[in-house]
Amino acid sequence: MAMDPFSQLILTISVTSFLTFQWLFHRVSPWMSIRISSGFLQLSDKQKVEWNSRTVSTFHALLVGLFCLHILFFDDAVNENPVWGDPTLVKINVAITTGYLISDLLLIFYYWKAIGDKFFVIHHLAALYAYYYVLGQGMLPYFANFRLLAEFSTPCVNQRWFFEVLGYPKSSRPNMVNGVAMAVVFFMVRVAVMPVYYGRMYAVYGTEAFYLVPWGGRVAWICSSICLDVMNIMWMHKIARGCYKVLRSAQRSKSGAPQENGKTD
Repeated sequence: MAMDPFSQLILTISVTSFLTFQWLFHRVSPWMSIRISSGFLQLSDKQKVEWNSRTVSTFHALLVGLFCLHILFFDDAVNENPVWGDPTLVKINVAITTGYLISDLLLIFYYWKAIGDKFFVIHHLAALYAYYYVLGQGMLPYFANFRLLAEFSTPCVNQRWFFEVLGYPKSSRPNMVNGVAMAVVFFMVRVAVMPVYYGRMYAVYGTEAFYLVPWGGRVAWICSSICLDVMNIMWMHKIARGCYKVLRSAQRSKSGAPQENGKTD
């Protein structure tokens, strides 16, 4: 059975996205990083792998995050019918993310000793399972797009690692500004939005539109959301604790008070 032209376009975007993110990892990031940061050449091979992975991650987050905001503010069809609204723009954005997630999974498995993380594997697989229903059947476009808002926290998380590996002290001004921004943005786009997300989910629960979603789609929608949000709360807890410790340490340093055990982290 032949694919319709739009499905072919979505498949093409996903494959192009996958190849582009592989190219960014293997070619663009190393070339660009040498020119932007002299510290890149001093990194170990494992650190360079993670550096390139995070560079690509930041690019993906900004690209799909901005696209996501455009849909959230201007795509009336999706906002008025969150379960079955016209998913055209959402499908394009999700196709880009699907290509990225598959690319990143491949890199995670290939460079497991450098960037292997079971939580990221679970995160990526849960997201891909949910996106299968968006791309394949066009359902739940509002909820799929809303989840992509979370990507806005990624650049700050990655920048924190860049500062750390380049040897910036935790109490340095760039590190502290980024740390506070990371905690605030992470909370806003991953935790504070939960009531809005689940409120919208509750509003459509039990409606005719809800019952038109097959069981597999409901599982992908509800279970994946809960799975991802449990991890988001865990990560938020770690980020908040880290941010508090650094700010407390900096305050003590400024006031000249002795630090416990001589440690600042």
